Amino acid sequence: MRAGVLHIFMPPCTVLEDYLALVAAIEAVATMQKLPVRIEGYAPPNDLRLRKFAVTPDPGVIEFNIHPAHSWPELVRNTTTLYEQARLCRLSTEKFMLDGKHIGTGGGNHVTVGGITPADSPLLRRPDLLGSLISYWQNHPALSYLFSGTFIGPTSQSPRVDEARSDTLYELEIAFQQLEKQIEPGKEADFPWLSDRILRNFLVDLTGNTQRAEFSIDKLFPPDGPTGRLGLLEFRAFEMPPHAQMSLLQTLLLRALIARFWQQPYQAPLIRWGTELHDRFMLGHFIEQDMRAVLQDLRAAGYAFELAWFAPFLEFRFPRIGRIDKAGVELELRQAIEPWHVLGEEVAGSGAARYVDSSVERFQVKLNGLVPDRIALACNARLMPLSATDVPGSS
Repeated sequence: MRAGVLHIFMPPCTVLEDYLALVAAIEAVATMQKLPVRIEGYAPPNDLRLRKFAVTPDPGVIEFNIHPAHSWPELVRNTTTLYEQARLCRLSTEKFMLDGKHIGTGGGNHVTVGGITPADSPLLRRPDLLGSLISYWQNHPALSYLFSGTFIGPTSQSPRVDEARSDTLYELEIAFQQLEKQIEPGKEADFPWLSDRILRNFLVDLTGNTQRAEFSIDKLFPPDGPTGRLGLLEFRAFEMPPHAQMSLLQTLLLRALIARFWQQPYQAPLIRWGTELHDRFMLGHFIEQDMRAVLQDLRAAGYAFELAWFAPFLEFRFPRIGRIDKAGVELELRQAIEPWHVLGEEVAGSGAARYVDSSVERFQVKLNGLVPDRIALACNARLMPLSATDVPGSS
């Protein structure tokens, strides 16, 4: 007992009913004494009937792991409440760099998909669903880069399956063949461990970490014990957007793609992008073009998405720096994205550190109304190479 506060240290409990009975007794005493209660100690036991969230301080951000939602209205309510309560606490979901650049906070907005119980998880019931998602993301780089944060590439928190080893796609194709051999696409599986065993070693970063990957199956059905066998898939290539409606649109897109692949598995071949990942899909024009193809695909499947809904993401990810009109040609300059690779270890303070090479920034220069034989683009007297777009007269 402290002055004016009933301070309780909770003992460890293995049965949820025992924990709840103890909480009820504490509430009864607090009501009689008319005192506020402060509870510390051991967390309640793991139980599927118990819903919980966690708040964790991280360097520069406060991490909030929200409880699962069982329906779309519940998810809307949870997300809007979280953003509003953060605003009332004077917390922001955006920040500005020293040069004035508007970016996200750096905190993840990772989306986790699963079921009420591991047996209900769509990823364990239908292993081909995970294969469809991996293939579709690999075929559409816009899904990897439009919603991500500042740090992308093979040494980021969410590298694509084709950003690390050059032989990954070849081996991944063999893994997909084995998956189809074991279970016919569209059929439910009797072996919940199948997708984890076949795909685990491809959904990793350069060091083999299953948590730091675009599709994290760290809590899907790991082989090291029953504790982490939760049937969960975490989409990590998402950063916290500045508005609740933008966050909900991300989740709506994921829900639509999962529903579409549940009805019809995606079986298109993997694409060897090569240098095109860097040369094309880190520029806003080609990201927008790829997102248009994704949304056309969803509309054909019966999901009425519009590209205009994603305009805030395109402006936030690729902000316009400026534009001019000269000799009938419109020149537009926008921010682009660039992988910032991790450098070698260096001694720093009491241990070793690995710094990020952020010395290179990238811009997109777009010309409309260009006549190639009459007008050229130069920077510091150097002729700039231009790539034609799908619009005549635009480069």
